[in-house]
Amino acid sequence: MNSFRHYILGTALMVAVPMMGQQKGINVTKNSQHAVMSATPVNATRWTGGFWGERFDVLSKTSLQSMWATWQTKEGKGFNNFLIASGEMQGEHHGPPFHDGDMYKWLEAVAAVYAINKDPELEKIMDRFIGCVVKAQREDGYIHTPVIIAELNKKKKEQQNGDDDTVVGTATGTKKDKAFGNRLNFETYNLGHLITAGIVHKRATGKTTLFNAAVKAADFLYDFCQRAPEELAGNAICPSHYMAVAEMYRETGNKKYLELLKQFIDIRGMVENGTDDNQDRIPFRQQYQAMGHAVRANYLYAGVADLYLESGEEQLMKNLTSIWQDIVTRKMYINGACGALYDGTSPDGTNYTPDSIQKVHQSYGRPYQLPHSTAHNETCANIGNLFFNWRMLEATGEAKYADIVENCLYNSILSGISLDGEKYFYTNPLRMSDELPYTLRWPKERTKYISCFCCPPNTLRTLCEAQTYAYAVSDDAIYVNLFGENTFTTQPDGKNELTLAQHTQYPWDNKVLLEVVKAKKAVNTVIKLRIPGWCHEVNVSVNGRPVPYDREKGYAAVNGKWKKGDIITYSMEMGTRIVEANPLVEENRGQVAVQRGPIVYCAESPDLGDIDIDDIAIPVDAKFTPVEVVIDGSRMMALEGEVVVRDEATWKGQLYREVSRKNERRTIRLIPYYAWGNRGKSEMTVWMPAVY
Repeated sequence: MNSFRHYILGTALMVAVPMMGQQKGINVTKNSQHAVMSATPVNATRWTGGFWGERFDVLSKTSLQSMWATWQTKEGKGFNNFLIASGEMQGEHHGPPFHDGDMYKWLEAVAAVYAINKDPELEKIMDRFIGCVVKAQREDGYIHTPVIIAELNKKKKEQQNGDDDTVVGTATGTKKDKAFGNRLNFETYNLGHLITAGIVHKRATGKTTLFNAAVKAADFLYDFCQRAPEELAGNAICPSHYMAVAEMYRETGNKKYLELLKQFIDIRGMVENGTDDNQDRIPFRQQYQAMGHAVRANYLYAGVADLYLESGEEQLMKNLTSIWQDIVTRKMYINGACGALYDGTSPDGTNYTPDSIQKVHQSYGRPYQLPHSTAHNETCANIGNLFFNWRMLEATGEAKYADIVENCLYNSILSGISLDGEKYFYTNPLRMSDELPYTLRWPKERTKYISCFCCPPNTLRTLCEAQTYAYAVSDDAIYVNLFGENTFTTQPDGKNELTLAQHTQYPWDNKVLLEVVKAKKAVNTVIKLRIPGWCHEVNVSVNGRPVPYDREKGYAAVNGKWKKGDIITYSMEMGTRIVEANPLVEENRGQVAVQRGPIVYCAESPDLGDIDIDDIAIPVDAKFTPVEVVIDGSRMMALEGEVVVRDEATWKGQLYREVSRKNERRTIRLIPYYAWGNRGKSEMTVWMPAVY
């Protein structure tokens, strides 16, 4: 543990202090009338070391470049689609229709990193890709490479046949090759990610080339919505465009984009033969429970939360609060993951006749339906959960939402990428057994390319932007939401810069030093430090002296007139916790999981020697000791403790048998769940039988 403690109480550390400039954040609600707090500029927070500094180093130096290479491989070919659509190459479209959006997500990640490190090589890559996007986009703002390529090839063929009267841009061809011809073409999803990438790129670079394309795309959606609202409503699949137009409104101040966001939510009630799977069987304002495809659901909820932040419509908050309660108390995994079911039937809105049952997939199931081995938990759904909770945090200022943001980051988003930054999971089960007698849809090991490639770039952009969630601001307060080695620069009074530096080895250590490293003059403001939901007690001192604090919505609020050299020392109780689930979660009956701080732990076969994962039982009074380990070059804290190992005979060929076993006490090691699967193919479990 001592090697993690490189800070010394009361000793100032040398840190690089960024200049603020005019950049904005990923999700900016400073002028949103109904936001309690606002996100900070995209370059305001910089990881300087520790846990997130190590991860950012891998993401910025390996992951971005590795994925750029993947886009140009035989399997990926995502970039080739833009080369063809822009006229630089000839050929056919390759890959799923949502590859465009996946490339925009990757570009957003590159822009977010560039905002921090100003790497000229990243700028070159962005410029190369953006040039193709701009050339491929139609004059009316529409861009979807399957359609653009089909149009170009059709025109070329007609020219070869002597008929040069083709008007490029019309909706011609099959449903697959026609604008909005098939809701599963994911055009609004793609356009939403283009809009978001354009905004982030502008904020990171100051350039407007991609932003101008984003404005054209948003205007296309606006015009189409006025023309054919029912058709657009039917094409809202994984509605990233809801969040996107909200941010376009914040960026431009043009109220037509806010009007468009409201229309997006309103027209969902116009869908004929809607489904619970797509959350459009009934109008949104009649929905009070989470349902259907978890990615689509969480993106919807985040988009509606954006509308609330701007409109303050009370009914929307009633819906969102009820849905959030349903997720968190009945449908969310211990690691913040969502979407338990690979496939199933909707539990809502059916009348029990066979022809009325609706299929759901990658979805929320019934309350307390949370399987382990067959948990789907798509990484994109977990990211959507983060988006939803971040916006609820902005709207309310309640730390319980920040708790889930943190939980998702550490335990169900970070798990989606390998420690070396190059391989990815699509799903995030809580158990992996070699004895499972059937094959699930997605790989059991992380891979560089997945046929459904939505999660890898989504994971990448979210983790590359993790620093933007660390702080938030209001007119009279600075909120410290996440803990990690970083610097943060803001202007509490709108004029004078104040720079804070966090010195900590959280999540492995319980102490955070928050130092004022820059302040031209003393600044009056309240600093609010999140009290994690798992923490029973915190202590606060300023310049070595204990100080009182007010507990406000889950934050420790410390008033002060802050000057350079001031140090807040914040200590959180951080013990190992043995956790049980509500008994209505049938797969967890009689089982427990282990957590320490924000980290969920698991048992993985490389650490168990001759012990099978099925033979481990955890005493409810077990004591675990943190132990520093390194897995694939990444430092972390494992836990070691004495457990019960059951000497069981093989179950092969048996479904039931009389209880008969011998037990022995053995010491085992648990590792952070996010780190499993980085030492080759393995077995793993989060939940284990309890010994009372």
